[in-house]
Amino acid sequence: MHVLGRLKIFAAQDGAMRTSWTRTRTQRQGRTPAEDRKDPADRRTREQRPTAGGRHGRGPEDDRTDAAARDGAEDRGDRGEGEPPRARSEHDQGRDQDRDRDQDRDREQDRDQGRVQDRDRDQVQDRVQDRVQGRERVHGREPDRGRRRKRKQQRRKKRTGLRRFLTWRKLLAYLLAMVTLLTGTFLVLYYSIDIPEANAQAKAESNVYLYADGTLAARTGEVNRESVPIDRVPEAVRRAFVAAENKSFYQDAGVDPVGIVRGLVNTVTGKGTQGGSTITQQYVKNYYLSQEQTVTRKVKELIISLKVDQRSSKDEILAGYLNTSYFGRVAYGIQAAARAYYDKNVEQLTVEEGAYLAAVLQAPSLYDWSVASPAGKRLVEQRWKYVLDNMVELDWLDGDERRAMRFPEPVPPRPAPGLDGQAGYLVDAARRELLAAGVSEQELAAGGWTITLTVDPAKQRALEQAVARQLRGGRDAASRRAAAATQAGAVSVDPRTGRVLALYGGRDYTRHYLSNATRGDYQAGPAFRPLVFTAGLEHGADVKRAAAKKGAVPAAVGPEKIKETAVALGMDPDASGFQARGPVMELGLMGAGPMELAGVYATLAQHGRTVTPTIVASARRGDRQVDLPSATGDQAVSRQAADGTTAMLLAFDDTEKWDAAVRAVGRPVAVTSGRSDDRKAAWFVGYTPQLVTAVGMFGEDPEKRTQLALPRSAVDRPGRVWAAYTEQALRGTPPARFELGVPAEADTPDSPVGPGYASPTTAE
Repeated sequence: MHVLGRLKIFAAQDGAMRTSWTRTRTQRQGRTPAEDRKDPADRRTREQRPTAGGRHGRGPEDDRTDAAARDGAEDRGDRGEGEPPRARSEHDQGRDQDRDRDQDRDREQDRDQGRVQDRDRDQVQDRVQDRVQGRERVHGREPDRGRRRKRKQQRRKKRTGLRRFLTWRKLLAYLLAMVTLLTGTFLVLYYSIDIPEANAQAKAESNVYLYADGTLAARTGEVNRESVPIDRVPEAVRRAFVAAENKSFYQDAGVDPVGIVRGLVNTVTGKGTQGGSTITQQYVKNYYLSQEQTVTRKVKELIISLKVDQRSSKDEILAGYLNTSYFGRVAYGIQAAARAYYDKNVEQLTVEEGAYLAAVLQAPSLYDWSVASPAGKRLVEQRWKYVLDNMVELDWLDGDERRAMRFPEPVPPRPAPGLDGQAGYLVDAARRELLAAGVSEQELAAGGWTITLTVDPAKQRALEQAVARQLRGGRDAASRRAAAATQAGAVSVDPRTGRVLALYGGRDYTRHYLSNATRGDYQAGPAFRPLVFTAGLEHGADVKRAAAKKGAVPAAVGPEKIKETAVALGMDPDASGFQARGPVMELGLMGAGPMELAGVYATLAQHGRTVTPTIVASARRGDRQVDLPSATGDQAVSRQAADGTTAMLLAFDDTEKWDAAVRAVGRPVAVTSGRSDDRKAAWFVGYTPQLVTAVGMFGEDPEKRTQLALPRSAVDRPGRVWAAYTEQALRGTPPARFELGVPAEADTPDSPVGPGYASPTTAE
């Protein structure tokens, strides 16, 4: 009974405890005990559902609250409501200890789980940071934890202006697009441009020169060309051309990319002819295309050169290049050049001669030894050495053999047939003028031009006849030797237009290649002295006082001012005589020629306005018309200085030996004449308002072509030539008086101004 009673008591206590615990839990979950009993499944679901707390979503505080509720319920169950509490049994105390121990274990597990999570999070952050720092060390930068965040903030800033288009990604895209476009363009051009037939210039025509009235003056004939196979050209000569023009010829594909870019830039920017072309490109330009300097022609040259290099052998290309190149002296091709410069066939050329021809090819008019200036001769020798040194560099020539070589001077040039008499001199003067106007030697020599000259055929015949009469030798041997040692040159110009009306260059162009009309190696002598007077007037000298002293100039007018005035009037500033100082400059030691002096005195006749003699009226080939510069220009010196000089020259025509010549003309004439200081030249320059003519006689050894002193009998001949020509040239033309802008009171009976002078107020 005792045991059974104790079991009943324990059962009652346990049921009261469970009821109290259930009531407390359901109240905390918002449900009544009755509702909890109605839905046991839902109760079990709620009890098993995990929450954010501890075990089954309950925390330590909830467990303590439930324990207190159960204790209260048990007390009330045992003793009833309102009874004092009784002592707890050993069983209850053990159960409480178990519960506390479970709660402590749960709390310890929760703390361990939190520490694990914190540790894992720290490890992840450490690994990320290690990777970032590792990348920074690879790129040579110290780790910076804030740098990445700063870069992100900077990238977030909005880009404005050009920065939007200059990112590296966009620049790379632009570059790829450009490369793609250029590649596509090149492919289109490559397949659309074919190798054409040989152009017309490859089969060159003749040039026709006409007088001012349209009659034929000269014809140069077909181009001097004789094509030869490559095996006729010595191998050493071939290599000389490759060493001079295109050292990579045997390795390249027909073009030089760097040279192409340079040529395009020069052409687009207007810097003259392009540079850097290969031998293949030059051959294509000469044979298939034209000499025009345009981007279109350059692009065609590039494409065709690539195709020609693929279809032809290097020997075929080199042969075409050598046969179509222009060497000067109206010689096309290496065979014609060998004859023109060394009077031999191409097979007989030596290495030295081949190197010279390769050098002269760069600038034929500048490097032709027979007519080159001292500077030109120095340049062509340097170019010749450059060619040979390149051959040594390419192992085509032995160094010792190279050092033993000497420069091979070419033979004097021989004019082409059909240029005998004065025709060759007229063609030479026209050629010089066209070259100065921008026509290349290759274009001119290739032919096809119709060139109209300013020369009046009647006046040309009159001048030729007047000179011929004065150059005839006598019956005796001494007279004939003196005549043979005398050369003559003359130029006649209309001062109002600058047009050359007549020109005399020598006895015969085929016998005397150098034109006496345009040469400038004899002293100006008395023809320069009036320019000293002009310089005095230009720089403050009194006209009347200077004229009264017969052209004397104050000492204050020094050499610099004299040279300045002379150059302004048309003298060559590089003439060596200008280096003289003091009164010596008045002697006219500087070189001059008839063409140059005719321009100087035409400027004085035009009251100081610049006049540059011109012999070409027009030049046309096909649809092309050459744009020629104007022959007249701005004021070179003041009108007072120019007209004062003319007045002085009008006054001093009283020398008896010229009286007959001047009076034979029968009109006002300004004259200067005399012999040079070295007695190698004699001059007569006379002009009217309508015509200026300069005549010179020069002493020259007929064999050596060196300067000699003029025979005494030749000193007066220039004046006779001038008088005979001027009288015939102006026959039928009414006399005209000079319109001089000097003070009218100078025109008095006592003044040194002689007959023929008229002031603006009294001129007819």
